[in-house]
Amino acid sequence: MAKAIGVILSERISAGLVVDHELVGAVRRFPEDHDEEDGLVELPTDALVQTICEQVVLVADGAKDIAAVGVAVPGLVKNGVMEEAPNLPQLKGARIKELLSAQLRSHGFDTTAVTIVNDADAVAAGLASAHGKLDSMIRVWTLGVGIGFGVYPFAPGVWEGGHTIVTLDEKERFCGCGGRGHMEGIMGHRSMRLRFLDMEPDEVFAAAKTGDARCLEFKKLWHRALAAATASSIHMAGPGKFYLTGFNVRFVDLPMLRDYMGQMVKMSPLQGYSMEVVQDVPETQVIGAAISAEQAAAR
Repeated sequence: MAKAIGVILSERISAGLVVDHELVGAVRRFPEDHDEEDGLVELPTDALVQTICEQVVLVADGAKDIAAVGVAVPGLVKNGVMEEAPNLPQLKGARIKELLSAQLRSHGFDTTAVTIVNDADAVAAGLASAHGKLDSMIRVWTLGVGIGFGVYPFAPGVWEGGHTIVTLDEKERFCGCGGRGHMEGIMGHRSMRLRFLDMEPDEVFAAAKTGDARCLEFKKLWHRALAAATASSIHMAGPGKFYLTGFNVRFVDLPMLRDYMGQMVKMSPLQGYSMEVVQDVPETQVIGAAISAEQAAAR
């Protein structure tokens, strides 16, 4: 039985043991107290890596035959190096794969392969496993503080789909990276709060349902941005399955989204796409991170 450990690094660390693509036991979380979720951003890089290692050791529960450890992180990852980490800035430039591998070896995990993946790619791998699509290409949008774009199977590339240009309006500069016209600058939770300083995103979409003109116009813009980025992906990589997840997926109006998609994708060979809203659960990401690590070790 192939044993791997999946780790998710976000507001908290979530880790779990995965055997033959199935989660064994519960997902372990650190810190356990929700009030301490912002504590990770205050940890220096070495301390954060050590904390990740401690969680892996606890999940392994004495087993040393762990084939692979996959760590899913928010940001741009290349060859185990964090090239960009907006949510955990202390990791920018960190050779996190090298650091974590050294920590694990000091705990006796001498043959365990470590893989660092983008968190949206981990979601894609987890969804591919959950929906029996490990032999298919799938894409996923994660709608949260920022906007993530995941692809399965893994393919080399930047894949910062949340920064797809969806408008040429020079006033659209709410993206956290500072760029103009980005999808994340419209759809990201942080960006929505900056745009509506007097309302929370939940209040904006609730007001749109009552017919508030300003909020309804934004709801349309929000869905056009998602449709535009999805249509761009289809025009570049072809049709296929798109999953929508993340804590803000509750705002998605599928009939509205499909209507905009129909206006944007007109070539008949490209119309064989589908979109599905799925629940945002950490177990999916943990399994996906573990599968990504297993597959990377086998390449």
